Amino acid sequence: MTHRVVLAGCTPVPLASYLKALGVLRLVAEQADSNARGFWENEQFVLESLLDEDGLNRFFLEQYEPTPIIAPWNGGSGFYPKDNKSGIDPIEKGGAARLEELRDAIGVARTNLDRLGLQAKPEGEAKRELLNSLRAELDDRALAWLDASVLLAEENPKYPPLLGTGGNDGRLDFTNNFMQRLAALFQADTGQPSEECESLLQESLFAIAVAGVGSAAVGQFAPADAGGVNQTSGFEAKSLVNPWDFVFMLEGAVLFAASATRRLASDESGALSYPFTVRVTAGGSGVAALGDEDNARAEIWMPLWSLPTSLRELEALLSEGRVTLGRRPVRDGLDFARAVAGLGVDRGVSAFQRYAFLMRSGKAYFATPLNRVDVIRNPAADLIDELDQGAWLSRFRRFARKEGSHRLLSLLRNLETAIFRLALDHRDAAASTRRLLIQLGEIDRYLARSPKARENCPPIPSLSSRWITQAEPGGGIEFALAAALAGIHGRKGGDWAYPMRLHLAPEHPGRYPRWDEQATHQVTWGGGDAESNLIATLQRRLLDAERMELDDKPLVPSRTASLAHVATWLAGEVDTTALAELLPGLMLTRIPSGRVGDDLQRLPLPAAYRLLKPFFATDGQLRRAGLLPADQQLPLPADMVRWLAAGQVHPVMSRAMRALRIAGLVSETLAPAPGIHDGRRLLAALMVPISDHDLQRLLPRKREQEDQQAS
Repeated sequence: MTHRVVLAGCTPVPLASYLKALGVLRLVAEQADSNARGFWENEQFVLESLLDEDGLNRFFLEQYEPTPIIAPWNGGSGFYPKDNKSGIDPIEKGGAARLEELRDAIGVARTNLDRLGLQAKPEGEAKRELLNSLRAELDDRALAWLDASVLLAEENPKYPPLLGTGGNDGRLDFTNNFMQRLAALFQADTGQPSEECESLLQESLFAIAVAGVGSAAVGQFAPADAGGVNQTSGFEAKSLVNPWDFVFMLEGAVLFAASATRRLASDESGALSYPFTVRVTAGGSGVAALGDEDNARAEIWMPLWSLPTSLRELEALLSEGRVTLGRRPVRDGLDFARAVAGLGVDRGVSAFQRYAFLMRSGKAYFATPLNRVDVIRNPAADLIDELDQGAWLSRFRRFARKEGSHRLLSLLRNLETAIFRLALDHRDAAASTRRLLIQLGEIDRYLARSPKARENCPPIPSLSSRWITQAEPGGGIEFALAAALAGIHGRKGGDWAYPMRLHLAPEHPGRYPRWDEQATHQVTWGGGDAESNLIATLQRRLLDAERMELDDKPLVPSRTASLAHVATWLAGEVDTTALAELLPGLMLTRIPSGRVGDDLQRLPLPAAYRLLKPFFATDGQLRRAGLLPADQQLPLPADMVRWLAAGQVHPVMSRAMRALRIAGLVSETLAPAPGIHDGRRLLAALMVPISDHDLQRLLPRKREQEDQQAS
């Protein structure tokens, strides 16, 4: 009969508790029930096996045989004269049958140390020779630990970050502490459990609180239990650990054995060769800073699964550790997040608990829990792939870390955090896309100001129209206005030309933009408000239109906004700060055609806007709207722009009236009052493209006006 036992003491956080769950499953499957299965449910590990709760207790108290976990290649491992002997001596001299394999492994180590004449921690070639000898002579169970803690590479040994530097963390040797914990739990002569052994087991497996948990080092695996200042009601606390927790933790770590020897797929350091282990990315966690990356060992994404899984299936998952981004293995935490969003991971994993081995409390490392990541296909994250064009994303990240200025690192952290959110936030993809576009716009403006950055990074790729489609829901009036403005361009010989993104940074336009240092004069976008940047951009475009011999005014629309949106802006009810944040990022996209907004004009449009808007529409659009004969033009005088920028609305209206009468667009009797006195806001709003239909509504043709007057 299969029993279902909930192990409330085995949780995904901290790492010690996660490894403890794996250790319990492994030991039960190897020594009690080969068909045992386990899975995660409600933040606890569930074991399904022939053992009920009492049977599980009896197994560990009476039958469990510890894995031979030793590290004679380390100082402090118990094998050298000055080492702590409180664990290794009783085990080595005792006669308990359940400790026989551990004693045998200690004996093999002693023999090799004597043969090599080692009386202290070996270094260099001596260490390599010892490791090779142990690999040749230890039995399979002892080799499992060796393979989990050391990778015998062609040159120097490499060490999986999960187990520090070969089974130790600084001066703390895990294996010696493992033997000390065993000596505290079992009598070395008989193998019988100690007096406190059963109650401690209950606390470890089922979270049943007991007194008597001793002070002992726990290392990097449980930061909250490591002791130190402010860890208790007093000034400083000692490190407390249940001996069973430490034992199970290392028994679980053994499952990460052997896989590293088959996964040298990266040319980076050894940390990238191990299952689910990548370089640390500080972004997206809210815990780590970019400064932590330099000293961090690595980050590891521990898989969680919700279906009963056997030990063999779990070993296959961990031995492969397969996570890919496209066709390449992931390299860092950001790659991992993108792969999870694209389901570039083994099936059966429902989530990952992300940890980073960060330097804390001096030079000690802690397995710091970062965040939980559900494995759910997120199509919105596919947009991130476009940033890989020309290797832009990797090159910018590499340059920012190498250059290391405060501003550049801030941009990098914000970018990575925004990418994490887009990849992993399944609730509001539109808001996440807008945040990422805002960050990309800020980066493009930085690149515009830094020749050195342009030497090391290509321009941000031309982003597809899918960014607009995905970012639009919930974007409000500000997004509608920004998208319409960002899509303004010119035409030359009937072809698309002179996009708005040229005013962000010196580029040669196109689907694959490249830097053009001769185009710096076109860059107008600074750190000011939206209206100031739009006015400077318009003035630049009017100058360049004549020089470039464009077909029409450089205000050809890709996308239009509604008159209701324009009226809201003119009424001062638009968040211009949000508009200014959105515009640069939207300029990097290929704006799709279309019209945004309803036809209901809730606010009145000032007469000045109605009168002046035809000057800010292309002649082609005026003709399509039936407002301008085919043989006429309605130019936009540069001095009209200057006067509006200076707040001179009345003089501009008088001049505009004359020009419109000459063009036949208005009757002599039309003489409206301005309705707005903020010339700068009016000028910026006049740049917003509107549809042909809305243009017709603004200024009825002269004949229609005369007909209305006659009636």
